[in-house]
Amino acid sequence: MPKIAILQMNSGIDPENNLAAIEQAANEAVKGGAEALFTPEMSILLDSNRKRAANWIESEAPNQMASRLSKLAGAHKIDIALGSMPVASEGGKWANRAMYFDATGACKATYDKIHMFDVSLADGESWRESSAYEPGTQIVSIDQSPLGKLGLAICYDMRFPALFQAIGGCSAISIPAAFTVPTGRDHWHVLLRARAIEASAFVIAAAQVGKHEDGRRTYGHSLVIDPWGEVLLDMGGDQPGLGFCEIDLNRIEEVRSQLPSLANRREIPN
Repeated sequence: MPKIAILQMNSGIDPENNLAAIEQAANEAVKGGAEALFTPEMSILLDSNRKRAANWIESEAPNQMASRLSKLAGAHKIDIALGSMPVASEGGKWANRAMYFDATGACKATYDKIHMFDVSLADGESWRESSAYEPGTQIVSIDQSPLGKLGLAICYDMRFPALFQAIGGCSAISIPAAFTVPTGRDHWHVLLRARAIEASAFVIAAAQVGKHEDGRRTYGHSLVIDPWGEVLLDMGGDQPGLGFCEIDLNRIEEVRSQLPSLANRREIPN
């Protein structure tokens, strides 16, 4: 059974500090026997001050950071699923981009977050992701990973089941996040369990946690969920850390044979 490592982070406004945390995690992951390391959304830079963030995002630094992550994966011979980092996009705004590096250091895929987090919560917390970020347009999966076919999504994407139906046929889906505390308390576990059950696939959700340098608070509770919806790992909502989980890929066919919802699915007429 492949073993994976999940990094729960408290990323801040200094990309170098954030990369150092990933480097340490990669070293510990390899020592722990993991074949892949999963990190949260905005692992490299978490900064709600967009003027300050722009100095880094609109420079050559994101490309250089991707190169360093590639070298890190190759040097440690471990797959690294970077949850995401902000990069400049061709449309003039930024993209919230996930990257997947295999154990040779090759970047096998990138995915730009499709659904923008534009909300106003009852506690007064308000976010307008679309004012700075360009939504992605491509559904992305990786055919070969230690977990088989791996689908990529990011945070708010989890609220849109049609995306996961479109990904289709995956053994596992990575859904890194920087989830707010109010929505996390009520929706995090139930939505991720639903996505795992619907897809009859493993869900891996590396998360940000705690109070960050820019003032926001995130919910944590990085999860690994099996195709039946059982939570195999919950890292809690208190602090950063590295978790490990063995993935029994035979579980996928066991669940799909008992509940063949994917095989039984029919097109709904308009």
